[in-house]
Amino acid sequence: MVDLAFGLTAMASIFAIVDPIGAVPFFSALTEDYSPEDKRGVIQKSCLAALVALLVFGLVGQWIFIAFSITVPAFQIAGGILLFSVGFEMLHGERPRTKTTDKEHQEALERQAVGVVPLGIPLLAGPGAISTVMVYMSHETSSPFDKLFVFAGILVSILASYAALSYADRIFKRIGRTGTLAISRILGLLLAAIAVQFVINGVIAAARLNGLLG
Repeated sequence: MVDLAFGLTAMASIFAIVDPIGAVPFFSALTEDYSPEDKRGVIQKSCLAALVALLVFGLVGQWIFIAFSITVPAFQIAGGILLFSVGFEMLHGERPRTKTTDKEHQEALERQAVGVVPLGIPLLAGPGAISTVMVYMSHETSSPFDKLFVFAGILVSILASYAALSYADRIFKRIGRTGTLAISRILGLLLAAIAVQFVINGVIAAARLNGLLG
């Protein structure tokens, strides 16, 4: 039987960490002097890069666990801490440092190929998004079809990102920086709560793994 609760949580988590609306101001700043045609090209490259990155980690994340002898509980705890730091920064209206740095921002302004880096990676598909996908793909579910929700969450997030970036100029003019930051803070609060649950689940799983819980 399909676990709808798992599916909705996974999709919400991925959507929150990708944060399509939060990418709008950064995209607008990077492509301020671009022609409409150039902007479309940047949007396509950024969304494709983010989609490929998340799908690859979703598909081979399990092998990464095996290669580095990482347990699922350890990754859940580490991922939860990382996600909480991202959510905390989003709550304060900041672009998470795990997604981009000031140096990368300045370098991007001097390059034409900003679609892949930093817009696609790491702005959309940053470490937080990658760890979220990997954790949910490693989650034990009653049905293998439940994992399809993870890929659905990736697809929905990227499509939302494409739409948001396509209408970036209109969105930015209508809601302004204040509205964009408000939405980002709401997503940050949701992300922080999900991160805490990650840590709780990881601690409980680790305790069971070591025989501390029945």
